[in-house]
Amino acid sequence: MGCIESRKIRKQNLEESIRAAIFIQKWFRRHQARQEMRKRCNWQIFQNVEYACEQDQAELYKFFNDLIKHMPQAAEAGNKSNSQRCSGLEKSGTLYEESGDMARIELTVPITKSHIDLLIDVFRKKRGNRLHPKYVCLILREAAKSLKQMPNLWMVSTAVSQQVTICGDLHGKLDDLLVVLYKNGLPSASNPYVFNGDFVDRGKRGLEVFLLLLSLYLAFPNSVFLNRGNHEDSVMNARYGFIREVEGKYPRNHKYLLSLIDEVYRWLPLGSILNNRVLIVHGGFSDTTNLDLIKSIDRGKYVSILRPPLMDGEALDKAEWQQIFDVMWSDPQASQGCKPNQLRGAGVWFGPDTTESFLKRHRLSYVIRSHECKPNGHEFMHDNKVITIFSASNYYAIGSNKGAYMRLNNQLVPHFVQYISAASQTKELSFKQRMGIVECAALKELAVRMREHRDELEEEFQKYDPDDSGCITIAKWCFVMESVTKLGLPWRLLREKLAPGTDSQSVNYIRTLDLLDTDVIMKAEADGTSVMDALYANKASLETIFNIIDADHSGEITLDEFEKAIDLLVAHMPGVYSKNEMLEKCRMMDLNGDGKVDLNEFLEAFRLSDLHRKEQQEEYLRKRSTTKSIISQHPSDSVTKLADKISKNMVLIEQDIDPTDCEAKDVGQRS
Repeated sequence: MGCIESRKIRKQNLEESIRAAIFIQKWFRRHQARQEMRKRCNWQIFQNVEYACEQDQAELYKFFNDLIKHMPQAAEAGNKSNSQRCSGLEKSGTLYEESGDMARIELTVPITKSHIDLLIDVFRKKRGNRLHPKYVCLILREAAKSLKQMPNLWMVSTAVSQQVTICGDLHGKLDDLLVVLYKNGLPSASNPYVFNGDFVDRGKRGLEVFLLLLSLYLAFPNSVFLNRGNHEDSVMNARYGFIREVEGKYPRNHKYLLSLIDEVYRWLPLGSILNNRVLIVHGGFSDTTNLDLIKSIDRGKYVSILRPPLMDGEALDKAEWQQIFDVMWSDPQASQGCKPNQLRGAGVWFGPDTTESFLKRHRLSYVIRSHECKPNGHEFMHDNKVITIFSASNYYAIGSNKGAYMRLNNQLVPHFVQYISAASQTKELSFKQRMGIVECAALKELAVRMREHRDELEEEFQKYDPDDSGCITIAKWCFVMESVTKLGLPWRLLREKLAPGTDSQSVNYIRTLDLLDTDVIMKAEADGTSVMDALYANKASLETIFNIIDADHSGEITLDEFEKAIDLLVAHMPGVYSKNEMLEKCRMMDLNGDGKVDLNEFLEAFRLSDLHRKEQQEEYLRKRSTTKSIISQHPSDSVTKLADKISKNMVLIEQDIDPTDCEAKDVGQRS
């Protein structure tokens, strides 16, 4: 009996152990699924907000395009006052001494490997890392003069080197560039590189990245190939930080330096062809992309890709302009066909059939492109015939993504190396802490974007809350969030983050609005640059608009000329203002009352409008700080805690860059 009883107990224990194992397995799978859902949600926030901001900037291109399409006489007559043919190399600028520490090094022509070693040592330091402005000018001038002689498409060969390394977007991440050079070695005849655009913007060290890449090109001219990306464009730089970076580092010389940077941009080649079999371009292509046409384009006209290259006595070739736009801005899609890229607002989405047709037409094996951040730094699409490579790790936030570079051997078989720079900053963090940092960064980006629509959100929320209770149903909250922001996000999943502490049946939308009014979100918004800020900062765009509207090129805009442009604006931005309201605003631009608006009055009107807009924002914030909200005077504890969490996770310790402080993984090859 004792033996039978013992077997029963053992069997019971075994069954309990199995049930416990199954329970733990189910719990773990649910936990993993929730973590994966959080990761995907954060990634979707980052990408959709990023693309929505680019879409705003692309509206400028659409506006220019509509103006030229409906006012062809402007394109034919050209831009008299600001011809983009005026070369920055032909201007002689006076350099002024800058205050603060400067690197104590000297550069001479030609740039050599010893100069490269000096530059890397200087740039990696936290302090004293600025070159004297005369050396910045030297690098920019020499690079522009050399690049000007190059074809539109580099012809790259592995006949001698037997291999080539390709890097994608760096976006001002100097630490990532130094990691690549540390792991893969400096360029040489046996170790050539192709850098595939988007060297600047977003990151804080864009100028150092740009100067180092240009110096590498000058030191190893047959081993470094620099492709232009969509961010090698002053219009993009005005919005995404590079112009402000240059102004901050060289406040007395930034205008002249930026004119030289523009000169480099205009002469950067548009792509590379490797062994006549692989195309390397920043974005992609469309069903109308023609490489023979791209090879013949006068790329020197395109100082900015977003601003039309109007020339004296020369009509704009819109088909040619579109060719460049498509290779800079396009993205691959899983579905068939080729259609306008609505998410970015520029370029196209191209499908597997478009890829197959393009490769067959140009006798290519596959295409390498960048332009999109990928969690693992690279991605295959279209039956491995489109490869995306992205080299900026920690792009959205620390731990958000890996960077990667790829090496191709003589048989063009790709081999990838993944890495994360500044690994010590995350090495001691738990998975939960890393996830928290990424999640807070995503929420901050989303909240800053939502603040642009704050008044509209409040107005729409109150339509569904006639009793002023401060609460609406989840469905209505989600509907308002999407209809106003148009970000295409999983709002139900985000409800607990954007309206913390609310119940499962309704949403306290006041908490959403209070979150947008916290100091951390308002400071992040103030640190950014709006489309209006970018447009006013880049006066060349305003001058281009002025000259297009000025159809008879008299140097003054009449009311009739304004009316024609307003018809386009009404079609382009329906519902913002009526035609009569816009005409009245045009009359207000006539500051001296002579019935016409000259360029100075036009620019001054924008300056005053921008100043008034900022004053209104400040006044609004003052009123809100002294006025009770509908529910309570102060944000709820849950909102305050979330804001504090976001603020703490935004703090980064700046230190010298150590390229050995990285986690790198060789992920092998794929044939």
